[in-house]
Amino acid sequence: MQDRADAIDQEMVTRLLPNAAVTTLGRWWSANAVRCADGTPGAHSIRYTPGRWAQINPWPSGMAPFSQTGDAAVSRAEVTSMVANALRRDAFREALVATYVWGKGKRGSPSGSGPSTLSKILAADGLDEALAAATTALGEIGAREAYAALHRRIPGFGPSFFTKFLYFTGRTLRPGRGPEPLILDRVLSLRLRSRAAAVGLEAGLDLDGSVAAWAWADWDWSPHRYGIYLSYMQAATRQLASTGLWPAHAGPDLLEYALFTTEWQDPS
Repeated sequence: MQDRADAIDQEMVTRLLPNAAVTTLGRWWSANAVRCADGTPGAHSIRYTPGRWAQINPWPSGMAPFSQTGDAAVSRAEVTSMVANALRRDAFREALVATYVWGKGKRGSPSGSGPSTLSKILAADGLDEALAAATTALGEIGAREAYAALHRRIPGFGPSFFTKFLYFTGRTLRPGRGPEPLILDRVLSLRLRSRAAAVGLEAGLDLDGSVAAWAWADWDWSPHRYGIYLSYMQAATRQLASTGLWPAHAGPDLLEYALFTTEWQDPS
């Protein structure tokens, strides 16, 4: 199975995004060009209810206070600033909380999977060591190694959320080598699975989509798969920039944001 997955990965880098995706993403950029004029998704905001997270400690000073009634909003740019501030003090937990709350948004509730899961993560043995090891690995080696440092380390802290920690950390601490970390969650994985299934079918490597489904599972992606994802996103970003429909100064995180909010009908 791995051999066929490797072959499809190679084909995906050769074929990259189909015309339908390029057209769809070009339209997405036209609609978001003013909001993302700097070529980043920094303006991407989520809404959350501060009072629902009152059990969480430490609470970043850049987040709204628990006493605030109703909802608040926080953008990627604001989380980046909070994480940078926390990392200067080696306050890894504070950085984690900022990225987790941003990632969860209004899906969090006192009795739900947001605050309760985060509380368990914060109480887990070895959390500080794992976050420090991932941060060190990112700065000294690269994103894939940082991912490996967190993979299956802390119960309840899966890739959909620890890649958010890595992404925002990477906005401050550049990787020692290789691509910057990006968020990888179920939505992004489904986009790549769809593309892998189409490529596998076209190339005669995966006639029923089973290899694509195996490689791009719903969660718990291997460090190898994360590295494949980062490489693909870099190549696809260069492809889009060459079309004139996408900003030449944009990084792969803009494409990550666009793919999260947009889909297309992949030919098959």
